[in-house]
Amino acid sequence: MVLRKMDAAPVEDSSLVRDSLAGDGTAFQLLVERYQGRLFALARNYTKSPVEIEDIVQDTFLKAFARLDSFQHQSSFYTWIYRIATNTLLDHLKRRGRSPVQAVEDPEVLPNGVCDGNLMRPDARLQEKEIAEITQDVLLDLPEIFRQVLILREFEDMAYQDIADLLEISIGTVESRLFRARNKFKQKLLAKYPEFAQGAE
Repeated sequence: MVLRKMDAAPVEDSSLVRDSLAGDGTAFQLLVERYQGRLFALARNYTKSPVEIEDIVQDTFLKAFARLDSFQHQSSFYTWIYRIATNTLLDHLKRRGRSPVQAVEDPEVLPNGVCDGNLMRPDARLQEKEIAEITQDVLLDLPEIFRQVLILREFEDMAYQDIADLLEISIGTVESRLFRARNKFKQKLLAKYPEFAQGAE
């Protein structure tokens, strides 16, 4: 009879934070491995440069490690590090002279319906990668306050209350921003990619 070792239950974030503060170097590494994927995905909604994305995520974890003793355990660790990541992103954009409330043109999307060298026909079936690129392009064109709530709700699948807590605003404000964000997203999508007009109503 072969006895199989049962997988250990994942260690809670709060325990990993306490172990990190106590000097356990592997504990913080586990937090990095647990959340780096989500932070990379977040950063990709703000820039397409792999180098910039890497820098932003690395800076976020460095700041989180330096401020670890300020984590109060009143919110989730991801909520806490998400705030750090958002501030890091905005600082990063400002340092490079790109205001987060101004339009950011996508250099990979060219005029006349050409994207990455491939002609995009309105009646052509868009591949998943193309849809992701177009979504990102439109997101980059939104003001920060609208882009943020849209990402949290549609991509992070956060509840309205969690978004309100994270952004320190009321649920009513969350609902209002989401309503306006979705409208602005649709307007910019149809303006930049009119092939989506059919069936958009």
